[in-house]
Amino acid sequence: MATDATGREPKYQRIAKALKAEIQSGVLEPGCRLPGENDLMAQYGVARMTVRQALGVLQSEGLTEARKGVGVFVRAFQPLRRRGIPRLVREQWGSGRSVWDADLGDRDLVVDQVEVGEGAASENAARVLGFGAGERAWVRSRRFVLDGKPVLLSTSYLPASLVEGSPITEPDTGPGGIYARLADLGHGPVHFREEIRSRMPLPEEAAKLSLPAGTPVMLICRTAFAEEGRVVEVNEMVLDAAAYVLEYAFDA
Repeated sequence: MATDATGREPKYQRIAKALKAEIQSGVLEPGCRLPGENDLMAQYGVARMTVRQALGVLQSEGLTEARKGVGVFVRAFQPLRRRGIPRLVREQWGSGRSVWDADLGDRDLVVDQVEVGEGAASENAARVLGFGAGERAWVRSRRFVLDGKPVLLSTSYLPASLVEGSPITEPDTGPGGIYARLADLGHGPVHFREEIRSRMPLPEEAAKLSLPAGTPVMLICRTAFAEEGRVVEVNEMVLDAAAYVLEYAFDA
């Protein structure tokens, strides 16, 4: 925990903690407007900059969002719990269900932007796929919108020589998605690896995900392996960090 020169927690952190407690307890409900800067200055006897630092903490944690000219509000969107292991088991996509079905419950998911075409893989994907010079991929780029909120940008790269002429090259891949179609081709995934890191979004990512200023993104790179270790897909994802809880549950 950060402390000032006297060893005490900074005032802005104490204010942020108090407001966070009100949000988590339900005193400040989703969609509720937080007290204005002047009110917080008077309540806590602090300068405007201190109040803005406190509000910045809440915004950076994804708890609030600023609406220009209106105020700061408790974020109404509830984070999605992404169950990293159940969503990828064969019985999920192998039975024609989307991998998202393990996460959604009764929430509304829409893929509102889909681009599919043959082209170059990203530098990272080409390396993981083991591509030689000039080797081409089929590229599938999608934006996922949950409950009206853009939450994920996803780009899959698959070897063109493997998927050419299959439904994977169409916008709608059919029941079970990419992995079910790979299985139809005799190259169904038998192993997955996900690498996760975080950073601040690029301007294009912030625009596509409608991110409030100061909101970081999580990057997930998933590699799908078929038999004998062949890489059949690299999926590079950009997630609104405030929109997700990543859950990994497994036996010891």
